[in-house]
Amino acid sequence: MSTLPKVAWIGLGIMGSPMSENLIKAGYQVTGYTLEQDKLDRLAAAGGTAAGSIAEAVRDADVVITMVPASPQVEAIAYGPDGILENAPSGALLIDMSSITPQTSVDLAKAAKDKGIRVLDAPVSGGEAGAVEAVLSIMVGGEQADFDAARPILDALGKTIVLCGPHGSGQTVKAANQLIVAVNIQACAEAVVFLEKSGVDLKAALDVLNGGLAGSTVLTRKKDNFLGRDFKPGFRIDLHHKDMGIVTDAARNVGAALPVGAVVAQLVASLRAQGDGGLDHSALLRAVERLSGAQL
Repeated sequence: MSTLPKVAWIGLGIMGSPMSENLIKAGYQVTGYTLEQDKLDRLAAAGGTAAGSIAEAVRDADVVITMVPASPQVEAIAYGPDGILENAPSGALLIDMSSITPQTSVDLAKAAKDKGIRVLDAPVSGGEAGAVEAVLSIMVGGEQADFDAARPILDALGKTIVLCGPHGSGQTVKAANQLIVAVNIQACAEAVVFLEKSGVDLKAALDVLNGGLAGSTVLTRKKDNFLGRDFKPGFRIDLHHKDMGIVTDAARNVGAALPVGAVVAQLVASLRAQGDGGLDHSALLRAVERLSGAQL
């Protein structure tokens, strides 16, 4: 029998499925729950165990990991008679890897403490490719001892893993990450349209740009999306819209001005309003193309 902690995984979407599978590959016993049967079937095929409810998934877990879209979903799975806090054993460690508001994380940690459950907020960056390759950046908020206990699990999921401060700190850093990523994608999208309208070989231009100071992980990851107009979602516009709301609200609360970020937040919102919310966030290129006169 494995001496590794038993893991319950709640949320098996674009990110959650490959991440849970990486834990299985690392030798962990993973029991999962999500709303989609095909995702449960995928987990079972990878060697995990599919549960019929949150309560069933977490009942015997040493560690519970959640990866769901936003604060309302975290609250829905955490609270209530069928939720994590009422059904996970006292002493369990809850690692929430969703991207939510810092205050939601703080409130969850407080409520969990009353149940004897420890909590870390541990959102990630790296998208679907980073999840599949287990090279995510993981920014963590919580207690040092809990971070140390979670470290072997996090090491199986990511490459850059940092405790950023108390509860909510991981979410604050993730909000800053999403600000940088959105602005970076927007700049890349504008450059693509500029280059194409100027008649330059786009592939050659992006290759040389990515080898200099303009290079970035964003450009490396999204270059093929731009070249092929392939906007299959790795990280959906809908989710980045949610994240830009988090960072602009949090910045307002602390008195930080985000002049460029506010503009990009509006561009993300406009793209979503035009029906592109289900596309990858590299589809910001479509917004620039529309503004430049393209008929899409």
